[in-house]
Amino acid sequence: MAKRSKSSSRWLQRQQKDYFARRAKSEGQVSRAHYKLQQIDEKYRLIRPRDRILELGAAPGGWTRYLEERADRGVLVAVDPLPITTGAQTVVVEGALGDEAVDAQIAEIAARAAFDLVLSDMAPNMSGVRAVDQARSMDLADMVLEACEKWLRPGGHMALKAFQGEGLDDWVVELRSKFNKIQMTKPKASRPDSREVFVVARAWQRGPVSAAPSDG
Repeated sequence: MAKRSKSSSRWLQRQQKDYFARRAKSEGQVSRAHYKLQQIDEKYRLIRPRDRILELGAAPGGWTRYLEERADRGVLVAVDPLPITTGAQTVVVEGALGDEAVDAQIAEIAARAAFDLVLSDMAPNMSGVRAVDQARSMDLADMVLEACEKWLRPGGHMALKAFQGEGLDDWVVELRSKFNKIQMTKPKASRPDSREVFVVARAWQRGPVSAAPSDG
């Protein structure tokens, strides 16, 4: 048997010690990400039955399974270039947001009725260079905002994963002209040592408004 690398061994040890990773395994969830979305939803009540939802960065399917349970009788479109564990009713778009073919498929679905909710768990492939990784993360945030501009209905909501660092505060300020209420949160299922935070933006609109304060 080939030896595990030191980084692989550290990851395995962290998973074994991680409460939410162990809970996901014991409860048959796809990943610990399930609990992040669950905690965000319980706090902000973003997901309702019959919602039309666009989920970006859906692989491996931790959020997808939760959405399938909560948005009963709705429409769920899950997008990722990697395989996603889904139920039969979920529409899977294989590829990356911004690819012409992917955007065309999403646009075709949104043409029937705009989305009520845009979610993103996308993250860049980390290089280990913080400035580079942060810039890539902000590029993804811009892409999610563009998706809202194309396909989110007036009054709809957005939630996305971001990383604390340069550019995030200014980007959140920009959202003030696009959503009625903006908050940042870090669910308990997010690792304490991770820079990830989640931006929750509610009531898509076109006029300038004030952002709500961060609630940690």
